[in-house]
Amino acid sequence: MNEILVITMLVVSIFALLAGGVWVGLTLAGTAWIGMEIFSSRPAGDAMAVTIWGAASSWTLTALPLFLWMGEILFRTRLSEDLFKGLAPWLNRLPGRLLHTNVIGCAIFAAVSGSSAATCATVGKMTIPELKRRGYPESKILGTLSGAGTLGLLIPPSIIMIVYGVAADVSIARLFMAGVIPGMMLALLFMGYIAWWAIRNPKEVPEADPAMSLRQKLAQSRHLIPVVLLIAAVLGSIYTGIATATEAAAVGVVGALALSALQGSLNRSSFMQSLLGATRLYCMIALILAGAQFLTLAMGYIGLPRALAEWIGTLGLSRFGLIIALMLFFIVLGCFLDGISIVVLTMGVLLPTVQAAGIDLIWFGIFIVFVVEMAQITPPIGFNLFVLAGMSGRQLPYIARVSLPMFFLMTLGVLLLYCFPAIATWLPRQM
Repeated sequence: MNEILVITMLVVSIFALLAGGVWVGLTLAGTAWIGMEIFSSRPAGDAMAVTIWGAASSWTLTALPLFLWMGEILFRTRLSEDLFKGLAPWLNRLPGRLLHTNVIGCAIFAAVSGSSAATCATVGKMTIPELKRRGYPESKILGTLSGAGTLGLLIPPSIIMIVYGVAADVSIARLFMAGVIPGMMLALLFMGYIAWWAIRNPKEVPEADPAMSLRQKLAQSRHLIPVVLLIAAVLGSIYTGIATATEAAAVGVVGALALSALQGSLNRSSFMQSLLGATRLYCMIALILAGAQFLTLAMGYIGLPRALAEWIGTLGLSRFGLIIALMLFFIVLGCFLDGISIVVLTMGVLLPTVQAAGIDLIWFGIFIVFVVEMAQITPPIGFNLFVLAGMSGRQLPYIARVSLPMFFLMTLGVLLLYCFPAIATWLPRQM
């Protein structure tokens, strides 16, 4: 009964502060302070200072601002235009034709971004007007882009994987490797849905562009060379063991700056805009992480993780039942919090339970990314929905409705991941 009272009080405190417009990071820290002051004998101020300093000075976390900066630099290049030029000639004969550029473009940009919102915005900035001009249905343009944009979280390098790796104390390089095959699987599920829809609705798919010779297609594919080289440099340096995730992030920044300079988009203004954009975003994430670390410490002193683990143990859930319960829990939580907040807020409580159930933490990290992806397209706090609403002028409920097929495909992806765990664990084991 005491545990229920504590949990209720903390939850009410969190949502009351969020509803009052308090920043997420300050909400988490404030809730932790209240909990420690009321339910623990440890001085809250001393614990907060030590914990926040420890969270902010983590060496592993230095990869995060570098990957954010790389994404900001690339956002200001002609990368999206080059992707369309390179991909379009090869997709004309597939069912669904150029709608596949949303999925493949997002998958490629995800490998150099790490952010779902940045992936969705960068690819959508170019594909939405172009696909509309060619006569593709707006519902399918926005729906497929909403789902495909979430690949920015799953295909490495991924910002949320770095956050999870820090919170769960697991290898970020192994997490990156674990995300490759699931990311490709999810992209194929999206493309399969587009093909299935196109076969069932042939009249809604515009006519194909004039056929190109193989030489012409290869000539257009040259536009993909810069981004492929950058992906190879970043991920190759990690997988070959030449660089850690942090060092690979630095390689990515140097490569992005070189690419920007070669394209002529690097100048003092774009450099400062990219640096300030990455700084603002990292400060927001760092504040959330610091607040969540303090909340995790507070819950440890109060004894909630142990009590929650014991309670879940009394439910007698099978491993499958536990995974389904956690999936539903994260989907509901995703209606109110962003993905990074979800991860840092819940890991301290859930990891002991997950480990007690014998679940591999690398696999669980990929599972978490999957369900957080689903939260990206669930109202009212689905960041991809906000991005697309701003870009298309459509209302949030409309975009959420046309994104529903992608949500169900992600649910299928979670089930496949559970039935075949090697999808996530095979590649890291080869490291």
